[in-house]
Amino acid sequence: MNALRTRRVATARLTQQITDLRDEGEPVLFVHGNVSTSAFWHTSLTALPDRYRPIAVDLRGFGGTDPLPVDATRGVRDYADDLAALLDTLGIDGAHLVGWSMGGGVAMQFLRDRPAAVRSLSLVSPVSPYGFGGTRGPEGTLNSPDGAGSGGGTANPEFVRLLAEGDRGEDSPLSPRAVLASCYVKPPLRPAHEDTYVEAMLTTRTGDGHYPGDSTPSDAWPGVAPGTRGVLNCLAPVHFRVDDLHLVEPKPPVLWIRGEDDVIVADTSLFDLAHLGSVGAVPGWDGTPAQPMVAQTRHVLDRYAAAGGSVREVAVPGAGHAVHLERPEEFGAALAEVLSA
Repeated sequence: MNALRTRRVATARLTQQITDLRDEGEPVLFVHGNVSTSAFWHTSLTALPDRYRPIAVDLRGFGGTDPLPVDATRGVRDYADDLAALLDTLGIDGAHLVGWSMGGGVAMQFLRDRPAAVRSLSLVSPVSPYGFGGTRGPEGTLNSPDGAGSGGGTANPEFVRLLAEGDRGEDSPLSPRAVLASCYVKPPLRPAHEDTYVEAMLTTRTGDGHYPGDSTPSDAWPGVAPGTRGVLNCLAPVHFRVDDLHLVEPKPPVLWIRGEDDVIVADTSLFDLAHLGSVGAVPGWDGTPAQPMVAQTRHVLDRYAAAGGSVREVAVPGAGHAVHLERPEEFGAALAEVLSA
């Protein structure tokens, strides 16, 4: 079996760190989620048959890629444009895209902007096409015009502090290791290579231009609205919305795979302030409904299918947010099917 290799690639936009195995085969580009790196894809890379050329990239501000700040007013286009620059530098004019969580949003944006360059799209527990927080209903209606309830001000400050301090323990339930064990995967599973994943999480750059980003006060509950910089703001619904995927041409086949017990991307997400307010964990709740993240993704992908696209949804029982780590065989089988479609 070929060994993984990690290198930095200078592109027209920034220098990006990638991990791959070979220079030949059909390109498959793996895009990680928030507070993670390409290390979360390593087992998936080695499982692909030799006919494929798997590449996992660190997004800006994570891992070994240059820590350029994120212009959140562009949604996730900074990330998507970085991917395009990487593929151009590598001489790749079309690739299969696999995006996990926030990386799923980046992959959707890439498809929206460059459909001819996407051979297939695999979404692994993806962020809603209407962003994270601040919306209601399957059509992603804003709860407030300023996007209140989303953006950089919604992050737990204790988690941000422990992340910035490089905490490797789990004395606090908000330490990176504890969040990995309780939210990225479904307990009581402890993933193989856990230490590697914790180290990857700790490469996350913090601050207004990175994670979680800046914020602005709001007159609407819960009193905070998105800013214009950083990671959580680029996922705010006032900046990120890809609900028109049904209009792209050509329409590559889409796989949507998720864990049924995901607590991060869910219709009742433990990271959604509206849901937390409804259970008394955030004070002053005014009845704002939880964001139905899964229903929103299904709404957008149903429109894609109705317009002639091919969509397969796979819900894995007993799995959480990182289904590719928790159930690698089922993930690999579903991925192999869409790659060969």
